[in-house]
Amino acid sequence: MINMQSQHLYGITALFNTPDEIIHAANEVSAKGFTRFDVNTPYPIHGMDKAMRLKNSKLGFFALAFGIFGTIASVGLMSWVTLVAYPLVIGGKPFWSWPAFVPVAFEVTVLLASVLSVLAMIVIYFKFPNNAHPLHDTTYMKRVSTDAFGICIEAKDPLFDEQMVTEFLKSLGGKDISPIRIEDSSRVLGIKLFDPKFIFILIIIAALSSGTTYFVFNKLLYMEPFNWMSKQNKLKPQAKSNFFKDHTGMRLPVEGTVARNNFPHVQTGSMDSTGIYLHNPLEVTDKVLEEGKSSYRIFCSPCHGNFGRGDSRLRGQFPNPPTLHSDKVRNLTDGQIYNIISNGQNVMPGYDLQIPRENRWKIVHYIRALQRAQNVSEKDMK
Repeated sequence: MINMQSQHLYGITALFNTPDEIIHAANEVSAKGFTRFDVNTPYPIHGMDKAMRLKNSKLGFFALAFGIFGTIASVGLMSWVTLVAYPLVIGGKPFWSWPAFVPVAFEVTVLLASVLSVLAMIVIYFKFPNNAHPLHDTTYMKRVSTDAFGICIEAKDPLFDEQMVTEFLKSLGGKDISPIRIEDSSRVLGIKLFDPKFIFILIIIAALSSGTTYFVFNKLLYMEPFNWMSKQNKLKPQAKSNFFKDHTGMRLPVEGTVARNNFPHVQTGSMDSTGIYLHNPLEVTDKVLEEGKSSYRIFCSPCHGNFGRGDSRLRGQFPNPPTLHSDKVRNLTDGQIYNIISNGQNVMPGYDLQIPRENRWKIVHYIRALQRAQNVSEKDMK
């Protein structure tokens, strides 16, 4: 026999048969002035939030705060890495390049705003780690989960009076009106965040999760048949190969290979011959110069400077190259400059694999524009 003294009243519930009845009941309960009540339905009902006079959730403020924190944290970390820890020039980009930060900052912002908001909801609103609710396992909850619509007015409401609430729900057409009582010893777990039992459960879960993860990724995946994916007949980049004599897995195209729909220029290692055979196939247009400028700024300006004066932007990390405005360079043919870009010269490496052929010719046009701008002739002034 249950001792009523060991229980306290949580609230009074009532069932309704149709969505219209529960909407009407929610309107009347709100109009009566009750604020601590909830509606339970087997599926969402349009207009219920308006009928219950629900205010905007405060969870959005948590999401905003966590999102701002994610943005500041991610941009701050990337700024520290690029300006303090590893100040490297990559592809001609500046040290602090905010467009490169946007994808990472966006992902971290969304990640923290979503994950931490869910955690805040579970801890603050759902009272984690307390996983019990007075309505769980009640006849009321079984009905509103299947074919009925219910409303529960909590005893914590300032206007609550058991007899008055019971009569009020009856006047609204409520069925199966019943009080929900909580047994202090069983219905409410009363678990606290630092309860030894709760901490012990967390340790057990962490140990099982860690052990399972270790077994799966370090043992199971190396057993038949799960290891088939790791034993494929393939070569990974920069991996050693016993198939080729030089034991190199990464292979260059066969010498003389021509890409489909691409006719190669006649090139030799001689600067004189390249000047004879190679001619710039592109016309000088605003678009060509703009694209040539873009490629020059990415691949050439870190060493040659933005204006080709040999003032390296790498802060002394490499020897500065000669200026592109000397008589020697200005007297080179377009083919010779193209050959130097493609095959390199002295300590400068070749860029034939990094820069497409057409873009190399565009860079030549842009270098000519820089030379003409820095060495204006009397004819250009007219």
